[in-house]
Amino acid sequence: MTYGEQTQPPEKALADPTGAPAQTRPVALAILVVGIALSLFQLYSAGIEPLGLFYQRSIHLAFIMVLALLMFPVWGANRQRGALGWLIDAAFLAGAVASGWYLVWNLDAIFARAGFWSQADIWMGVLTTVLVLEASRRAIGMGMTIIGLVAILYALAGPRGALPWLGEWLPGILSHRGNSVDRLVGQLYLGQEGIYGLPLGVAATYIFVFVLFGAFLEVTGAGKFFIDLAYAATGRKAGGPAKAAVLASAGMGSISGSAIANVVTTGAFTIPLMKRLGYRPAQAGGIEAAASTGGQITPPLMGAGAFLISEYTRIPYIDIVLISIYPAILYLGTVYLFVHIVAMKAGMKGMPSAELPQVRAVLAAGWQFIIPLFLLIWLLVANISPMRVGFWAIVSVVAVAFLRGALEMLILEPRRGERLSASRLIAACKAGLALIVEALALGARNAVAVSMACAVAGIIVGVVGLTGLGLKFSSMMVAFSGGNLVLALILVLIASLILGMGLPVTASYIVLIVLVGPALSQEFGIPLLIAHLVVFWYSQDSNVTPPIALAGFAGAAIAGSKPLETSMQAWKFAKGLYLIPVFMVYNPEIVLGGPVAYVIFTGVIAALALAAFAAALEGYLFAPMDVVSRLLVIPATIAVFHPNFQVELAGSLALAVLLGFNWYRGRAASRAGPAAG
Repeated sequence: MTYGEQTQPPEKALADPTGAPAQTRPVALAILVVGIALSLFQLYSAGIEPLGLFYQRSIHLAFIMVLALLMFPVWGANRQRGALGWLIDAAFLAGAVASGWYLVWNLDAIFARAGFWSQADIWMGVLTTVLVLEASRRAIGMGMTIIGLVAILYALAGPRGALPWLGEWLPGILSHRGNSVDRLVGQLYLGQEGIYGLPLGVAATYIFVFVLFGAFLEVTGAGKFFIDLAYAATGRKAGGPAKAAVLASAGMGSISGSAIANVVTTGAFTIPLMKRLGYRPAQAGGIEAAASTGGQITPPLMGAGAFLISEYTRIPYIDIVLISIYPAILYLGTVYLFVHIVAMKAGMKGMPSAELPQVRAVLAAGWQFIIPLFLLIWLLVANISPMRVGFWAIVSVVAVAFLRGALEMLILEPRRGERLSASRLIAACKAGLALIVEALALGARNAVAVSMACAVAGIIVGVVGLTGLGLKFSSMMVAFSGGNLVLALILVLIASLILGMGLPVTASYIVLIVLVGPALSQEFGIPLLIAHLVVFWYSQDSNVTPPIALAGFAGAAIAGSKPLETSMQAWKFAKGLYLIPVFMVYNPEIVLGGPVAYVIFTGVIAALALAAFAAALEGYLFAPMDVVSRLLVIPATIAVFHPNFQVELAGSLALAVLLGFNWYRGRAASRAGPAAG
């Protein structure tokens, strides 16, 4: 048995978070065929013959919409399609195919018309917009669809628009002249800032190929490899399974790019063990949710965020990855420290060695999973296009899996006395081909939600560009904050939480950066890259912040705990998600670089502040913290975040003294314990 055969079925690992219901056999076969065709098309365009932007994006979106319409019935997951449902879905499916075919077939003629659209262009644009909204409703819920509809209505409102009466209801700062249907459709369907704009472009190239890379790793057993490696490294320590959850989620984040997918994969192993060790169910679910959210900000994938940030800022992808490493370490380190503190307060012990995997055995069984990751990093450092890097990373996964199988069957098994036969060789080849087919289909299914979110985000971006809403939103933000940067960041945080209740993280980031990005960088003077990172980090908070905490809810389902209580625990453990972006704003050297000594100092005081804040929240580090010490941590932490060096230094020294005093008390208590005994 190879390492990959020991893992759980890949459908359980990565397909469940999509929420797609069980399908009849013909529909399941159709989804399989369309998914494989989409993945093969993406691999062809990524590594063999790149296509033009509109060709790539229109074909990709047509495939994605067909998959979404097949996977999610028109009446919802709990009802059969029936004759009427199939009639409606057949019309939508035909429209999805036609939308992609029309652009591909007529693209040269459309470019030649240069803004003078034909009636066929307009009608196809209307059809595609309706299809995008309907597929979005099915795949990612009503929240995104409603926001897309509101954006369209806003674009049409105004004295010169198709809905002049609606413009009378708009406040003065939000009013605009309005747009005709033809002008709006030209922007959304035929322009470069609409449905086929940058967000979908990133989804159709970089994001898809890396999601597919994750699917190939997953079906070959990478998830279990990362989890076992984390257990081998931390299992003997106090709170070992919880610490393993933090490390495993970081590893899974590099291949799945989804907080909910991380929870259901690593959490299926870690949450029951945490409960067995002594963590309360809500704590176990909250720890897993907070750790899995860390997978969204952990390079190289960063939940697709690194690609989008790179495209918006025009900063090379590898640079985004490199500067994101230390902030991700700070976040995961904070969660790790919370876990450690809870374990020490409760007097928890590690797991027995007999119940833990050995590092050497884990590496011997799964060394092949490390090679594609190293190849990926090497190619990125060599400044190869991320899309081409993803292609070769996928090829490397297949290659090393083949080599591992050949090594087992041709060398290792004969040494154990197992003879190679033609029937076993044929069976192994069939099993390998089945894994490839499953990975191709799985990658396509897992890309549906993010691609549909990016398509609807394109509608919003197109409307913002057409109406000037971004500048108006920036003006409102400056007015509401009174020019105070702290208040502006709080407004961004609140906006991200509200948007996160109805949007996926990727879509929330795109919408927020279009609306508040100009204000942060131009009005408040935050460097462009840091403004994007702040918005991206804050966009993650819907995973762990009540009342809508999707990762927290997933953790509660596995832990058997109350969703709200679990979400509160996740919110507490994920405090780095709110503090680290503020630190980046006031100490940009941690991201942008500077004098080496000062960068090191900045990194050290950031870790010190986060450790002190975690200790103050839990009331424990090396020993219980008294109330006075916990209260003094607050102003000292604020001082560390101050841009003035003298204030930073004073705050850092205060925190060092407070933590040093706690360490002394812990040492004194440990000495008094044996003496008393």
